[in-house]
Amino acid sequence: MQAQTTPASSIRTSTDDAGKSVLRVALAVTLLFHGVSKLIGGIGFVGDMLAQVGAPAVLGNLVYVGEVVAPLLILVGVFTRPAALIVAINMIVAILLVHTSQFFTLNETGGWALELQGMFFFGAVTVALLGAGRFSLGGASGRFN
Repeated sequence: MQAQTTPASSIRTSTDDAGKSVLRVALAVTLLFHGVSKLIGGIGFVGDMLAQVGAPAVLGNLVYVGEVVAPLLILVGVFTRPAALIVAINMIVAILLVHTSQFFTLNETGGWALELQGMFFFGAVTVALLGAGRFSLGGASGRFN
């Protein structure tokens, strides 16, 4: 009796979906900490920074979409691609508003000063490109997953 083997494509699909899940959860949970912090402490400083560049301070409320709503959607895997694009845009705005002066600098340990923001941005772009995978509420065949 011969041992049954699993086709390589089946293994790759399973590990691909597991990898998508790990990336989604890591991105969403770490970003949610920032969103919850803003829910607790408020976002007055965001409105102040927007006002300094001539934008309406009320736009600061969009930080809740980028750091709470979108990560929750990414976490559960519903509307994952659009939510990841929102996170990526949120990170671009954060870098432009707060961190522009640090763009070409290193931190005290020799890493890029914006490595966290960079990981959030590139992680979100990667999730937007890959989708949620089958281990999500939207499933692999979900329209926006």
